[in-house]
Amino acid sequence: MTDYGAVLRERLDSDGLLVCPGVHDPLTAAVADAVGFDAIYMTGYGTSLSKTGYPDAGFITMPEMISNATNIQERIDVPLVADADNGYGNATNVVRTVREYIKAGVGAIHLEDQTFPKRCGHTKGRRVIPREEAVGKIAAAADVRDDRAPNFVLIARTDARGTGDGSLDEAIIRANEFLEAGADVAFVEGPTDESELEHVGREVDGPLVYNFVGETGTSPYVDLPSLESWGFDIVLFPIAATLSTIANVYSDFSDFADDPVAAMRRIDENFDAQPVGSFHEFAGFPEVIEWERQYLPDEEQDKYEGSLGDDLESD
Repeated sequence: MTDYGAVLRERLDSDGLLVCPGVHDPLTAAVADAVGFDAIYMTGYGTSLSKTGYPDAGFITMPEMISNATNIQERIDVPLVADADNGYGNATNVVRTVREYIKAGVGAIHLEDQTFPKRCGHTKGRRVIPREEAVGKIAAAADVRDDRAPNFVLIARTDARGTGDGSLDEAIIRANEFLEAGADVAFVEGPTDESELEHVGREVDGPLVYNFVGETGTSPYVDLPSLESWGFDIVLFPIAATLSTIANVYSDFSDFADDPVAAMRRIDENFDAQPVGSFHEFAGFPEVIEWERQYLPDEEQDKYEGSLGDDLESD
């Protein structure tokens, strides 16, 4: 089994910003992996919306998140950085949460200091737990990492900047205390402009994440060389696949309402223009057929003789 934490640490140690596109299920993850990235991010918002139909406001549960992360990491060949929300409880709950994500085989998680129920880090109404309690949760997570999977990457996120009376200084204090408690990477959510990003990069003593949410959030658009020069190491594009899916599906279904046949032809043409082979090949049927050849009786191959459909048998 691949140690994706070790792979991720190696990539973090190399020069350059690590760009992680956000995905919400194994299918969008497979597309991101086929395009080619060194790591992929599982969005909590997109997972909640795609799995439950509810927004990122504390509705999704730990087992649902773990299941999605497990299936995504199984489908891709690069490390997955997974959202672990606020650990689904206090420090004792965090112990189990981290153990479960480690069993899922992902390369990293991030834990935040929000209260329960939590909500998206770019919406109003967020609250954070007291600093001492938050540090204890990160310390618990770090101890589990050290005991169970030393290469597992622990990212500690603070939402202190976005609370009603939150300040950037408080967020920076928390980020540094999280690193001292054993986090590998700090994540200050919600800087509002480039000057705040520069300040975070200057004052936080450790590797840093930037959450690039675009127009759906409060943080600025900024070019990647600037982020790198300010000291950021990872940039997440959390809802890229989710927004793309919604926009494209809405457009496609609108076309279907007008002329379903023409719309289906256009969708087929757009798919055929992508360098992924046929839909069934991309979905993994050739591998299934190879498993059948290896493990099933020879007579099971007779079902392919004379049958109709795409020929996906491996040579």
